[in-house]
Amino acid sequence: MFAARANSARQLLGAALMSCSVGLTAPARSAETPPLTHGLTPLPNPSAAPALALPDLDGKIHDLTALKGKPVVVNFWATWCPPCRREMPSLERLRQTLGSRGLEVLAVDVGEDADTVFAFTGQLEPAPNYPLLLDRDSAAMQRWKVKGLPTTFVVDAQGIIVFRAVGGREFDHAAIVEQLTRLLPPQ
Repeated sequence: MFAARANSARQLLGAALMSCSVGLTAPARSAETPPLTHGLTPLPNPSAAPALALPDLDGKIHDLTALKGKPVVVNFWATWCPPCRREMPSLERLRQTLGSRGLEVLAVDVGEDADTVFAFTGQLEPAPNYPLLLDRDSAAMQRWKVKGLPTTFVVDAQGIIVFRAVGGREFDHAAIVEQLTRLLPPQ
């Protein structure tokens, strides 16, 4: 059973590699990379978020169910994925902008170890101040039906996935901030 699961994880990671250019480029935009986009796609048939309980870099388990009552941005990513690398600072700026109003951010690294993630995030400005979760065996990626990286879901306060974004986003762009603000209680 372990061999079948490991093979499945390798296949998913292989598919993710095919959907995202492989390489360790700097987070800055290069001539070959398209710009990050500025919108989230509303789901025509919103559904309950799958289970998500993973360790962070320190081994502490974070469970999505503990965040019920708050909207949550769930970002699946990897350090080898150029658009993932480019969008990470904007997730922190989004958290800085809307976190005090109740928005939570969880970044789920797929298939890598804590040392790799820690080394990468140390290069980011601003550095992430939200949980960086480790999906070492890609089980969460499978449950959430992630086909490529980066893929981001927005879960509303009731635990329903209401938005999805496949590909890199500039999460602190005014259009995305406006979409997410509608999920928050009025000020």
